[in-house]
Amino acid sequence: MRFRRPAALCAAALALTLGQPLLPASFFAAMAQDAAAQADAFQPAFGQSQEFTFDTLAASARELAAKPFVAPVVEQPEVLEKIDYDAHWKIMFRPETTVKVGDVPLQFFHLGTYFRNPVKISVVENGKAREITYDPRFFDMPDDSPAKQLTKGTGFAGFRLMDEDLKTDWISFLGASYFRTSGPQGQYGMSARGLALNSGMSEPEEFPLFKEFYIEKPKDGSADVTIYALMDSPSVSGAYRMDITKGTPGQGQKMAISSKLFFRNSVERLGVGPLTSMYWYSETNRVLAFDWRPEVHDADGLMMVMGNGEQIWRPLMNPPRVVTSSFGTENPQGFGLIQRDRRFENYEDDGVFYDKRASVWIAPKDGWGKGQVQLVEIPTDDEIYDNIVAFWNPEQKPQAGQEMDFNYDLTWMNDAPVPQPLAKTVATRIGAGGVPGQPRPFGHLKVAIDFDGGEIGKLGQQDGVTPMVTVPEGVEIVQSYALPVVGTSRWRLIFDIAAEGVETADIRAYLSGKDGAPLTETWLGQVHPTQFDRIRPGYDPDKPATEQEAATTTP
Repeated sequence: MRFRRPAALCAAALALTLGQPLLPASFFAAMAQDAAAQADAFQPAFGQSQEFTFDTLAASARELAAKPFVAPVVEQPEVLEKIDYDAHWKIMFRPETTVKVGDVPLQFFHLGTYFRNPVKISVVENGKAREITYDPRFFDMPDDSPAKQLTKGTGFAGFRLMDEDLKTDWISFLGASYFRTSGPQGQYGMSARGLALNSGMSEPEEFPLFKEFYIEKPKDGSADVTIYALMDSPSVSGAYRMDITKGTPGQGQKMAISSKLFFRNSVERLGVGPLTSMYWYSETNRVLAFDWRPEVHDADGLMMVMGNGEQIWRPLMNPPRVVTSSFGTENPQGFGLIQRDRRFENYEDDGVFYDKRASVWIAPKDGWGKGQVQLVEIPTDDEIYDNIVAFWNPEQKPQAGQEMDFNYDLTWMNDAPVPQPLAKTVATRIGAGGVPGQPRPFGHLKVAIDFDGGEIGKLGQQDGVTPMVTVPEGVEIVQSYALPVVGTSRWRLIFDIAAEGVETADIRAYLSGKDGAPLTETWLGQVHPTQFDRIRPGYDPDKPATEQEAATTTP
């Protein structure tokens, strides 16, 4: 169970999002001549003006939920089938047809075989909404493009908002309820969604769709743009309001999100504020991947601030099977998928710049009650798959006919936008346990965690820094110690565990001072001892775990 990244589904969408022309210059020159001939003649067409407020949108969502779900109609599917990977590459939005919402430039994504569900896109001004009518003249395409067979009014796949120069986009909505921004460093990475339903379960996941969008330029200056969305799926309909502040370069984007949900059916696992990312490998599990780059990931950890204020870091893993982890709390202060490692040399990829990928942080409003932050990790062997999902799962499971509201801030930044007075985790490394030069037993792992920040850099070994490590039943701590890393402000916590035959072990660790108070955030790691054992020399898959040690030889 893996999900292809939304941008990777469609090469045309990827090219538009990244702003990278990947076709010959002659191709674009021919299109430019045709575009110039049409530019003066084309004016976007709009539908009839209608009254619009967030309340009217919520009323529409409520009415939808009261009726059986109707799947979206895909117009001319035989034509969309022909707009495949190659054909989609060649469909380019014409900048001169950009629609302005106030001073906000709006451009569109074209439908195709990978994005079949059309969405309605309307502009809101003075409380009136007017739908933008699809017209093939919004796009440049070859004369033989199958897209030329689509009729007016077919619809768009999604949209993006542009910088004033019309060359760079900073937020896009494309596919299901996915959206993402370019973050503080102008580099797209992970995505957010409107809602997740039954993610990581044995039954198929349900993907709600944003089917209608309404875009408004607030006159009071409270946000750079407001995007409203009508969502629908077999189990739930909903209305969303997103007040979005673009921010200056290096600052990142902030979204104040209000959502009203109306349930047709009960939902076993509701995911609020879902974030979707990719984690293949890092310094933690480098030995499990065969690639020339040191690390490949959009995020390297899940950070949480629990209701009691405890700050937790859960390093991401690429597990041997689908794993769902739950972190219970009441009224969480925030959670997010964070890209802490910002050193280019730890990635060495100057094409996609993983070191510049945005971190995404969810800050609930109004108190969300009891529940769990849930993390779903899916095995992957490539970077094209989104294999990480994180969301809030309320303790109260929604029932048919129930209405629920969730309001939160969603921030795209370099790091979590919360005070971090304690030292934080900056690296997690895992290797074979034991002592060099002696036999290394299977099932024994050595874990080394680096902490930096707070007051810990001012302390020495004489200051009573103490490792605090807790392991589950069936796992034994062989040794643990902490020491400052020479030449840095870091401290390193090292411990060996014995976990013969253990598939998964959740470990809790931090450093405390003389007074017993924590000096670091809480590290909650999940290790998979047998996953590491299977790649070690001498491992015999036909032998039980208790007999593997006999096959171990001294390095």
